[in-house]
Amino acid sequence: MAHSLVINDTTLRDGEQTAGVAFTVEEKCAIAGVLAAAGVPEMEIGIPAMGEEEVACINAMAALHLPARLMVWGRLTDADLASALRCDVHMVHLSVPVSDIHLRHKLRQSREWVLAQVTRVISAAAATGRYVSLGAEDASRADAGFLAQVAQRAQACGAQRVRFADTLGVLDPFSTYEAIARLRDAVDMAIEIHAHNDLGLATANTLAALRGGATHANTTVNGLGERAGNAALEEVVMGLRHLHRADAGIHTQALVAISRLVEHASGRQVAFNKSIVGEAVFTHESGIHIDGLLKNAATYESFDPSELGRERRTVLGKHSGSQAVRQAYAALGLALDNDGVVGGLLSRIREHAMLTKQPPSVQDLQRFWADAQAGCGVHALAV
Repeated sequence: MAHSLVINDTTLRDGEQTAGVAFTVEEKCAIAGVLAAAGVPEMEIGIPAMGEEEVACINAMAALHLPARLMVWGRLTDADLASALRCDVHMVHLSVPVSDIHLRHKLRQSREWVLAQVTRVISAAAATGRYVSLGAEDASRADAGFLAQVAQRAQACGAQRVRFADTLGVLDPFSTYEAIARLRDAVDMAIEIHAHNDLGLATANTLAALRGGATHANTTVNGLGERAGNAALEEVVMGLRHLHRADAGIHTQALVAISRLVEHASGRQVAFNKSIVGEAVFTHESGIHIDGLLKNAATYESFDPSELGRERRTVLGKHSGSQAVRQAYAALGLALDNDGVVGGLLSRIREHAMLTKQPPSVQDLQRFWADAQAGCGVHALAV
């Protein structure tokens, strides 16, 4: 990727639109602060048209004077533009549907109406001197020729960016790349990808869009957002780094702490096996894997956990091998030289894992050892 890549994080706008999620002013300010400190250069932080409380919250974040450009979201209407202009932010994003299904059934308007609305409202927004972004809602289901026409009209009227929204998450990386490449050929302006995760492809589609010519990526921490969520900040940043050798300018060691803060504020628990920030990402049980890791970590880790300020962890369970058992007991100060004892302890550990669905604790391991030493039999169930 030869062009510059900019993360525009929308945790505080689309992330908060996750069903049932509502951040307090204090939580929003805290999240904005840690994102900015981590190097996130742009943040979409609210919807001014929601009313006085939302405007006050947006201006409270603006008053922090964070080292990040701030954006607010609105519909492509005079009223929403007026609300946006009450906020002390750098950028105004105004969104309009561009697919025929949205125009026909939601707005009951024509394509000509969209073009007229773009001409009038985008021109008025640009005249204020703010940075103006046009949102093309449901762009992934729009006619490609009409989408290009809308983007060209927006650029001619002073918009500096167009957001391609895969509103329902219906694209795959191949179709995303093609759609963005077509749009890139049609306009000479910044293009932002806004991908939803309904089919589990938001991050992949975001990376494909950036490769196809998009300059900006909308993300949310932990993949929050409407329905199945948006492209996750942590996934896009690490995907760019390791798949495309591209630096988004984000301090990756801050990602886990940011994830935990948003997890707490949103009340939405991060899955144990969530990529990048989940507890299981650097946790290993399989005997084959642990043997390989002990010889060379690159055998079963595609990148070093220290990039995220994390450490690898091994647990004992049904799939553990003798090497892991020796390692676990060595950590307790017990050297296991007898293969028979190791085999017996391994059997006990496997039985425990199947019975409890949990790895054995230090106390469990000590009890297994004591039972073996006392001749109680290593196959005895824990009591």
